[in-house]
Amino acid sequence: LQKNHRNFNLKMYKITLPVALLIGNTAALKFIDPVHPCRRTTSGPQEGLVKTPLEPVNDLPDQWVWNDVNGTNYLTNLRNQHIPSYCGSCWAQGTTSSLADRFNIMLGDQNPTPVALDAQTIINCRAGGSCEGGNPGGVYEFAFKEGIPDSSCEQYVAKDLDSSKCTDIDKCKDCTWPPCPEGETCQDKCWAVDYKHYYAKNYYSLRGAEKMKAEIYKNGPISCGIDATDKFEEYTGGIYSEHKLFAMINHEIAVVGYGKDKETGQEYWIGRNSWGTYWGEDGFFRMAAGKDGLGIENDCTAGIPSFDKPSQDVTYVN
Repeated sequence: LQKNHRNFNLKMYKITLPVALLIGNTAALKFIDPVHPCRRTTSGPQEGLVKTPLEPVNDLPDQWVWNDVNGTNYLTNLRNQHIPSYCGSCWAQGTTSSLADRFNIMLGDQNPTPVALDAQTIINCRAGGSCEGGNPGGVYEFAFKEGIPDSSCEQYVAKDLDSSKCTDIDKCKDCTWPPCPEGETCQDKCWAVDYKHYYAKNYYSLRGAEKMKAEIYKNGPISCGIDATDKFEEYTGGIYSEHKLFAMINHEIAVVGYGKDKETGQEYWIGRNSWGTYWGEDGFFRMAAGKDGLGIENDCTAGIPSFDKPSQDVTYVN
């Protein structure tokens, strides 16, 4: 296998779409439900965050992004949380994708297939919320206690199950012939299967530009809450800058790197959204750093990946 086997063209660039396509598929869309925002301050099971202080990192590079580290891309595939239907699952998408990135980083060239963690399992088990929004702390708690399966376990269907029992079949399953009729679950044709557990051996919150940079550089992408405004929804490219005096967090994204504009000297975050590749810069965005634009530097979470179930005897943040 070549070293750059994960380089599936996630370089930052601006997509130019026909006007008719923009009107039909982006300008008329609302990605955030104003009544049920997909990112909530508190929701679902969250006892607290495991204490793990970050050791100081000296001499950070001016630019670092995990989709091009010496020619290797460690990022998981980009997602669209609203396919096949609207679902406010950003809280599950941003967290599972950033944790999956960290598994890819940890594995290096040992794994030919990039790790992708199952957001639908998180929704099925109400591990922080539902399609009406949630909180990333519940996802990391589930990863800490139960372990998350990979994305081949549960097909993403962008909807909640009828119950929240979180049985084995809700975590990972396989199904048999004949095909299930449209609109039916056909669980009687499926059965639970064992799966590989992807754990977070500890998890924590962080805020502030310097801590975010150090964390991203040392350990990998992080998930952060932002205030996804109407203007942000219409973003098509460039370094985005918008400041709100009182940012109301309603959306969760992954911050996968940072950079600095050569001409202006403006520092920026490189973020990965979950609205499809047709949005922004091939599904990514750049946002001015050091200004806490839309609250991006105020409410972030991260976890350390592990294939071994961590000890449950821990101290939580009050």
